[in-house]
Amino acid sequence: MQLSISGQHMEVTPALREYVAGRVEKITRHFDHVSGAHVVLHVEKNRHMAEATLSARGATVHASASAGDMYAAIDAMADKLDRQVARRKEKRADHHRGDGAKNAPQ
Repeated sequence: MQLSISGQHMEVTPALREYVAGRVEKITRHFDHVSGAHVVLHVEKNRHMAEATLSARGATVHASASAGDMYAAIDAMADKLDRQVARRKEKRADHHRGDGAKNAPQ
């Protein structure tokens, strides 16, 4: 998986880079065939924002969050991505029985 982290109006420190990589890695465990992730960190006055886009086979998931602290914004963004990935995986799962009509009451 290719992870791209960039910052607008701020420098992305190695500690932030490592924290984002850890959070995104936890999300990719739930999602098969993630080809890339692009994370953008913004700072506007006292508002810290984090945006992420995950690209996988057949799906693109995007989430953004803002908070007073950059780490809190990254956590909120990762939680949103995790919920979206779980919802997409649940929709994709086959909930039908394997033998279907054979066991249906007549």
